[in-house]
Amino acid sequence: MNRTDALNVVKESITQVVPDADLDTLGPDDMFRDALEMDSLDFLSCIEILGERTGVRIEDADTPRLTTLSGSADFLVAHGP
Repeated sequence: MNRTDALNVVKESITQVVPDADLDTLGPDDMFRDALEMDSLDFLSCIEILGERTGVRIEDADTPRLTTLSGSADFLVAHGP
């Protein structure tokens, strides 16, 4: 998986949980959970969807790396197929 594909799947996963999210206003290093006012359940749902869509196993210890678009994409590229 390349970085562009990873960013796209992260954005798609976020919009499944927060359909009205305006991702165009997010910078690559903005904490999207805070910016989109996601509660912990929304965030965990997003992480679960991300893992299902990519086939990447995401452990609880990995979630701090998945709080920004850039960090999430980097994680997927490093751990993806």
